[in-house]
Amino acid sequence: MSLADLIASSSVTAVTLAAHLDALPSEVRLSQVLALGAASQARLFEIVEGARRFTLDDLAPAATPALTGVRHEGRNSLLLFTRFAKVFAVPDGATATIERWGYNATSALVSTAVGPGYFVTVQQGDEVLVDYTRLPEKPLVGAPPILSNAARLSRFVYHQTKDVVRGVSQHVSIGRAWRGTRRLDNWFVLCRA
Repeated sequence: MSLADLIASSSVTAVTLAAHLDALPSEVRLSQVLALGAASQARLFEIVEGARRFTLDDLAPAATPALTGVRHEGRNSLLLFTRFAKVFAVPDGATATIERWGYNATSALVSTAVGPGYFVTVQQGDEVLVDYTRLPEKPLVGAPPILSNAARLSRFVYHQTKDVVRGVSQHVSIGRAWRGTRRLDNWFVLCRA
């Protein structure tokens, strides 16, 4: 049974989903995660609410060398440009225990027109908050230069946006975008390599 089939089941639980994903070989897990459409992503976000504590270390473990990116492959619920990755890193200063810095890795076209969408991630209860209203103090190793999220077309994508991210399994997480106090009908699923 695929991840999408499990999510569609009326009796599925967060525990069942995590066990399914954790048992899969990494290539199969990634394939099933990236196959999820908008409706499956929205349902997954609701199923896993409060099911497990998801922390900054799930994004980039504290032992990761500072400013070295940990890539999470992703798919969003938008109609176009659905494939991307979020790259997270441990900062190199005093905030290393309370923040992760990152950006969105996308196609060359999107990156040029929109920008890398840098953010700062913090713990928020049992979830994490990806905050595009804050920028890292410096870029990650090998990453593009930091660009304001109010510049270029980024103003329409990342500006004033925050994402709430919940854990699904050891390698998989699900997020939803917010702008101000308004929940957006935009979800994304991530799978750490």
